Amino acid sequence: MNNGKPNWWSRPSSTPEAARIPSPPPSGDGEGDFPLPAPQPQAAPEPPVAAAPAAPAEPPVPSVVLTKGDPQEQDQDQVRGQDQVQDRVQVPEQAQDPAPEPASTPVPVPPADPAPAPQAQPLHAPDEYRTPPYGEPGPWAPAPPVQRLPGPVPPQQGPGHPVPPVPPQPRGPAPWGQYDPWGVGGAALPPAPAKRSRKGLAVAGALVFALLTGVIGGGIGAYVERNGGLTTVELPQAAAEDTGRAPDSVAGIAASALPGVVTLHVKGSGSSGTGTGFVLNTKGHILTNNHVVDGARSSADISVTFSSGETARAKLVGKDTGYDLAVVQVTGVSGLKPLPLGNSDNVRVGDPVVAIGAPFDLSNTVTSGIISAKERPITAGGEKGDGSDISYVDALQTDAPINPGNSGGPLLDSKARVIGINSAIRAAGGSGGDGEGGGASQPGSIGLGFAIPINQGKRVAEELIRTGKATHPVIGVSLDMQYNGDGARVGEKGKDGTASVTPGGPAAKAGLRPGDVITKVDGQRVHNGEELIVKIRAHRPGDRLELTLNRDGKELTKTLTLGSSQGT
Repeated sequence: MNNGKPNWWSRPSSTPEAARIPSPPPSGDGEGDFPLPAPQPQAAPEPPVAAAPAAPAEPPVPSVVLTKGDPQEQDQDQVRGQDQVQDRVQVPEQAQDPAPEPASTPVPVPPADPAPAPQAQPLHAPDEYRTPPYGEPGPWAPAPPVQRLPGPVPPQQGPGHPVPPVPPQPRGPAPWGQYDPWGVGGAALPPAPAKRSRKGLAVAGALVFALLTGVIGGGIGAYVERNGGLTTVELPQAAAEDTGRAPDSVAGIAASALPGVVTLHVKGSGSSGTGTGFVLNTKGHILTNNHVVDGARSSADISVTFSSGETARAKLVGKDTGYDLAVVQVTGVSGLKPLPLGNSDNVRVGDPVVAIGAPFDLSNTVTSGIISAKERPITAGGEKGDGSDISYVDALQTDAPINPGNSGGPLLDSKARVIGINSAIRAAGGSGGDGEGGGASQPGSIGLGFAIPINQGKRVAEELIRTGKATHPVIGVSLDMQYNGDGARVGEKGKDGTASVTPGGPAAKAGLRPGDVITKVDGQRVHNGEELIVKIRAHRPGDRLELTLNRDGKELTKTLTLGSSQGT
């Protein structure tokens, strides 16, 4: 085709192949286009078509359809070829008949053979503008998709140029972004929309998820920790019962006695201490130990706290060092509950007992035990060195725990009656049976507690309330406290060189002499002078005693009536 228009070749065809492609007949005026036949599937070779025109000198190939006319129309066609990308058509090696044009655009079809072969469906729609495929591998290869630029295609002018329908172009960005070799220079494709970073969204989602799971997990963990699980935990428990206790039980004894027990706090002489006491009567008299209140210089230094928590000031009524007993009194306090007094002579070893006090300032403390022994000779005190502060106690021994602060508290029997006043404890490693009131340190209980029998305490308390002083029973002799033999020996000389046997005293009247060794009191063995004093003080003045003594190797028995001396 040599009409002054440029020819576009996709790929040179072989001579036999080109000979088999029929050339379209020229139009009547010599200015028509050459329609290309539609691609057909490869079939057996057919004899050449007689009605087809002779092949031109050069093999026919697909060409770009250009319309002859005035130069302006040619320029417009050339611009359309640059602005609008057309579909590409691949030409098969053999074709029986050209494919029919779309129904909307009739195209002249060359005469077919008398017996045409069955037509196959073309690989793609025919290209109206005969744009050669730009590519590989050959006539049968489907052309890759080409981007279509938006905008209508101007219709061609002139006769014999039917306008093919242009499918509507979608608005917005083109579906492909390949380079368009036929595009107008400088006409840039619309930029592809920036894709949202999926990685950033994933990271943000993961952080939010981690935060939510952490908060939820923390809440669940706190709930589980508080409740022990995700379900309600209910442990079996006994139902409410009657809280009353038998009167002779420890609980019953404590409930009955606690309202009559008080805690004493004493300040004075640069020190302070805590002890216990119990109410004797409704007048406010309270019995306690002498070593509890001994440091008080005046009544203003003593305060009493009741089990109800009420506190009152107390004044000192009287005290006695030899018995380690004292009486204080509170006024203006109502609702006092005196404790009933028992009889210590009725106590037997093994009887149950309850001790109440304020060990280490822990008020209203209740402990229980039994009577471990009776008539234990106990001496306490002696810090002054002259013996004036030594107390002699024929004590009840108990294993009920007694500690510092229990001093002066009641020792109760099974009927909640007072049978003793807790006064001393044996310290581990200590010497001599003294305890809280002695020179030993403040140890804890080792199960050896001692109480003043209430019979002795009652007599001393009555005397202290009446006169402020207590009397001591005496036999009228001076003892040799350095004697190491078995028994209590009467000294050769008394204090300050006086006679060891008081003239006209109980011992002189009974016939005792210096050097006699007393071995028994009312049949009970005596091993030293302290035990003799304890045994004598366990009685009242005027009581009759039977003494067994040893004189010059002979055992003698003497009976005497106890005298009285003013205590300190």
